Amino acid sequence: MSASAQTDIASRTLADIASTLPGAIALFRSEKLDFCCGGKVTLAEAMAAKQKEPDALTVQLQALEAAAAPSDVPDDTDGLIDMILTRFHETHRREVPELVKLARRVEAVHSDVTSVPAGLADLLQHIGDELESHMQKEEQMLFPMMRAGGHPMICQPIAVMLSEHDDHGENLRKLEALTNDFTPPQEACTTWRALYAGARKLTDDVMEHIHTENNILFPRFAP
Repeated sequence: MSASAQTDIASRTLADIASTLPGAIALFRSEKLDFCCGGKVTLAEAMAAKQKEPDALTVQLQALEAAAAPSDVPDDTDGLIDMILTRFHETHRREVPELVKLARRVEAVHSDVTSVPAGLADLLQHIGDELESHMQKEEQMLFPMMRAGGHPMICQPIAVMLSEHDDHGENLRKLEALTNDFTPPQEACTTWRALYAGARKLTDDVMEHIHTENNILFPRFAP
């Protein structure tokens, strides 16, 4: 890749890259780059904050760009909302309660093990409760306003959702810390390992959920 092409992609925001380049989100997750709540910064700025050069990552992103298939994000707002409801809301409601059950089992069975993630079940329950409250607000108020084409006061509920997205991001950071970045200890049983795999998937899903709303859906209703 030419130096000019590297500079071009490094000067784009994380949100823009994640929104338009399939596969970029996985690369950003591997580098722990916040493309959802912190997606307004450029790739170069985000890497500089980690004291890293962006060159290696831009090469990988350029390779994705060369092989990219068309995005599966719907162009129309109704279709995008339907996708969010199916892809994220239904998934969170199905998977979080199962993770809470797994965590309570692991904490009970391995209570005498020093590496047990004490408090993980409560944290997952809190995450689930916060997500449920958030999703109900979207389903009962914000999404109907969007389906109707907008509303003069729509910026207010969007601002609330953005603030709650920041709170979700903080909860995910706590989840990563408590699970040692979803790395089970050597003595972990199969259930323990499944719990951490599920927690990692939840984190990926919630981050993609936030990104889809912050950087794709909500800007359609910017004043």
